[in-house]
Amino acid sequence: MVEKDKKTDEFVDFAEIKVDGKQSPLRIDKFLNIRLQLSRNRIQEVIKAGNVTVNDQVVKANHKIKPGELIKVSLPRFYDETLPLLPEEIPLDIRYEDDHLLVLHKPNGLVVHPGVGNWTGTLANALAFHFGEGLPVLEGNSHNRIGLVHRIDKDTSGLMVVAKSDLAMTHLAKQFFDHTIDRTYYALVWGDLDDDKGTISNHVGRDDRQPRINRVYPEGESGKWAVTHYEVVERLYYTTLVKCKLETGRTHQIRVHFQHEGHPLFSDKLYGGDKIVKGTVYSKYKQYVEKIFKVLPRQGLHAKSIGFTHPATGERMFFESDLPADMGGALDMWRAYVAQRKAGKKNMP
Repeated sequence: MVEKDKKTDEFVDFAEIKVDGKQSPLRIDKFLNIRLQLSRNRIQEVIKAGNVTVNDQVVKANHKIKPGELIKVSLPRFYDETLPLLPEEIPLDIRYEDDHLLVLHKPNGLVVHPGVGNWTGTLANALAFHFGEGLPVLEGNSHNRIGLVHRIDKDTSGLMVVAKSDLAMTHLAKQFFDHTIDRTYYALVWGDLDDDKGTISNHVGRDDRQPRINRVYPEGESGKWAVTHYEVVERLYYTTLVKCKLETGRTHQIRVHFQHEGHPLFSDKLYGGDKIVKGTVYSKYKQYVEKIFKVLPRQGLHAKSIGFTHPATGERMFFESDLPADMGGALDMWRAYVAQRKAGKKNMP
């Protein structure tokens, strides 16, 4: 029997199981219960959500497996560390909440889940406090039952959806896996883009020489396929505000894509956007841009909207957020610069 596991950049595991040629007929829920070491109830929820296929066909829990069949399973991955998750009273900006999920606005500077160097003070700690005694009981997670279906970078602001039930975790994970979640980001990038609309597609993966960052692999010899659709929102002379729609969800995808295109995100320290990339050589211009860096001391990226199908009601839900003050302030300064350039003021660099 051959089995292999793959991991996506979202919190989803994908397993393929080739049924052995000598396997006797057995209900698929019982078979997966044994192979994946999850409860029958958990497996049945996954099957009900359409996360299990046999020879690329969705099946029911009573399907009896046969020798040679190829079973594919996508499972939500749960945050699970050996250290107990400490509930912390950290303010949360919750935009929507019901019995199955909540949607919140994550401020920049907040890490999503604990890890090396950030064991406390994270969104997961805040959620543990918020849920309190009502902490969701989610399977597949023996320590910390926080339904983090996806994540956004520490210094990126914007909307996230969090699962509160097994049903929600399974369905939302499937939607991320199938790329049916609608997510738009607003990014402030260096330079004036040639086209009003476009698509950036290539392979993105970890940079072997600099493990903290990702890079584009043009020939596809490494990394995972990544697709970002973009549309210009506002041209600001030496910078451009763009709306990005993710078709895939690779780590640092937008940041890597625009850096590769020669348009790193404004003030992005990891990808070279914290230096003056476009503009004039005049000292006044340099001083003006440095003031904007102080207003927006992190990458100009905001998860502006998210849309998904509610796992319990089937309703298509959509949430949108305003740009935060730091990003809005930087845009206002660039607009002021453009206005003065257009006015032909001699003292503008």
